Amino acid sequence: MSTAAPAVSVIMPVLNEERHLRDSVRHILQQEYVGEMEVVIALGPSTDRTDEIAAELVREDPRVHTVPNPTGRTPAALNAAIKASRHPIVVRVDGHGMLSPDYIATAVRLLEETGAQNVGGIMHAEGENDWERAVAAAMTSKVGVGNAAFHTGGEAGPAETVYLGVFRRAALEQQGGYNEEFIRAQDWELNFRIREAGGLIWFSPELRVQYRPRPSVRALAKQYKDYGRWRHVVARYHQGSINLRYLAPPTALCAIAAGTVVGAALTPLGFVIPGGYLAAIVAGSVPAGRGLPLKARLQIPVALATMHMSWGFGFLTSPRSLARKVIASRRPAVRDSSPDAPIDA
Repeated sequence: MSTAAPAVSVIMPVLNEERHLRDSVRHILQQEYVGEMEVVIALGPSTDRTDEIAAELVREDPRVHTVPNPTGRTPAALNAAIKASRHPIVVRVDGHGMLSPDYIATAVRLLEETGAQNVGGIMHAEGENDWERAVAAAMTSKVGVGNAAFHTGGEAGPAETVYLGVFRRAALEQQGGYNEEFIRAQDWELNFRIREAGGLIWFSPELRVQYRPRPSVRALAKQYKDYGRWRHVVARYHQGSINLRYLAPPTALCAIAAGTVVGAALTPLGFVIPGGYLAAIVAGSVPAGRGLPLKARLQIPVALATMHMSWGFGFLTSPRSLARKVIASRRPAVRDSSPDAPIDA
């Protein structure tokens, strides 16, 4: 293995990211990493100043480049950026993600130490106002997201999937990149193929990315509805991938709806179910909100209910036709005889 640090390509799918794009790219360019680096931004059809800001970034630093993504879809953006990039390590970053200073250096070290094809860590939600702080608290609490390691932390080890990801380019090219039919959950699907081919996906709490939550109830509801919709697609795509954590939101939604109907039409006892849920999220918001301003703490139950109910609704209303379309696009995993080959500089 060469002693030089391998060169790194950072790929960013962006759409309407004027608020965070400059800060996100700054966190990349200021990485404590001695190897060569490039940043490839895939530009969707934004309706804000994202394209203007990206053009400024290109003028300001020769390491930054852009490529078009006319569809605006995340997996298409990722594939376009991968194709336009050139280095042996590929780091995925979103336009509202802020890398910790040693993120890339740590990820490259972990790739070498573990022989993994992809490593990732914690999606550390941090808000900039009271609502976003409430959402961040909900997204990093077990009452909000269960025991998902990339939200709440955990021990390093093999994983089904990881947040964002730092890949060996060889693994991405071997699998043909992202499946563009997966508008959401494309990370899970790609990591599934890598694992099916015998590759290792590695989670480490050493890797942290600051994540900026959605700025409104409506935006959060859409995000989690899409999460639930595509999680059901994944469950149909790969039977056996579902677990109780994923079934909790749709079960809660059905129980609350049934309890409300029974309470209104038959007996007030029906209201015990929605009342119990409300009590549970209020109680769960207390430890989640420690250290936050009062206004933020008061909004945590709203964030929790929005996440749970929207996820459950998306899961329950996910059409079978969408799953059939995605299943028809299934790509077989491509095996490699040397998945843990050293990274070339």
